[in-house]
Amino acid sequence: MGLMASLALALPSDPVPIGPLVINATQELGGEFAFNIDFNSGKPLGVGMSKPSWVQTTILRGQRSSSSTAYLAPQFIKRPNLIVLVNTQVSRLLRTSKEALPTFLSVEFRGSDGVLKQLKAKKEVILSAGAIGTPHILLNSGVGSFPVLKAVGVTPLVDLPDVGINLSDHPAVGNLWLVKGNNTYDTIRRNPASALAQWQASRSGPYSNLVLNHIGFVRVPQAFVPSHDTAAGPDSPHFEITVSNGVPFFLPPQGNFLTLTAIVVSPLSRGSITLQSNNPFDAPLIDPGLLKTDFDKLIMREAIRSAIKFASAPVWNNYVVGQASGLSINETDAALDAYVSANAVTMFHAVGTASMSKKGAPNGVVDPDLRLKRVNGVRVVDASVLPYVPSAHTVAAVYAVAERAADIIKSSY
Repeated sequence: MGLMASLALALPSDPVPIGPLVINATQELGGEFAFNIDFNSGKPLGVGMSKPSWVQTTILRGQRSSSSTAYLAPQFIKRPNLIVLVNTQVSRLLRTSKEALPTFLSVEFRGSDGVLKQLKAKKEVILSAGAIGTPHILLNSGVGSFPVLKAVGVTPLVDLPDVGINLSDHPAVGNLWLVKGNNTYDTIRRNPASALAQWQASRSGPYSNLVLNHIGFVRVPQAFVPSHDTAAGPDSPHFEITVSNGVPFFLPPQGNFLTLTAIVVSPLSRGSITLQSNNPFDAPLIDPGLLKTDFDKLIMREAIRSAIKFASAPVWNNYVVGQASGLSINETDAALDAYVSANAVTMFHAVGTASMSKKGAPNGVVDPDLRLKRVNGVRVVDASVLPYVPSAHTVAAVYAVAERAADIIKSSY
């Protein structure tokens, strides 16, 4: 358990009955499903967990450890130079100079009273609103593609055409198998009182766990890989399969299930964030751009076929009743594409909408020091600066960006 850092890293303490079955399946199948004792070692391929049966989690003593609990812990929130405004929404950054290179040091926002207010920074504004919120704020501030801004009635101030484009995310499809018995999260969620009471009393039991228990990372055969590989390298995966003791996406009214979720983790497709009006409090238009390319569709098909193969290991014979949607390993590409189209969701791992690029490059939104291009006084620190979505869950990458940004900012002053 990682207890020395601000953010905890731990192994959940409540075992699930499918744990030994998953480990046995890796031994029976091998190959792409070979057991990997630690997928955070730099060699993520295979079915991994820190110890048999457990995925690594940011959980501390049965409770979530997050950026809020770690970086806004009581000893930090009490600092006299830190004020946190809750129930507050930023609308725009405001230009505070008329030089050729504009400076934006004022922030416009409203609280729960609905009244617009402003704050002005002495040195710089750090924008950390995420891959959806950051481009939304920049566009409303007049920073973006001039034609796009003019089309919705926003006064263009800084021509940065890449603001809001390059949205990249992990598409996912949950694949369900009906199982024997009732010892799954489905039963617990239908009748949560006992498990909830246990968690409230001791921070233990099912509610101290994640909804997934194991992770497998897989590369497709080299013949499928384009000349410019979307994964980071030969040890990086194209898709992921997570194993859940129940249905994580919704609560079925009856039945108990094993869920193998197929996730494209090195996508080629891109989406965008745009404005629907010049009212900064209107929600943005989000095009997630999931599975737009033939390559991403191929990867998702291979991921689903891989999940079906994993569920066919002999160890599941006395546990799995059948595939809930009737899928088989021999489904045609067209049938799988239709199934994916009807069932795909996002993993909420969006990045890239304020992408970092080389200093002085004509493309991109921020320089390597995270300063907003063609502007003074603004730095972006969140997942939006990542040009490509990591071939993994994004949490570690975002923490790394934030920690590095803190060092850069401190050294600047």
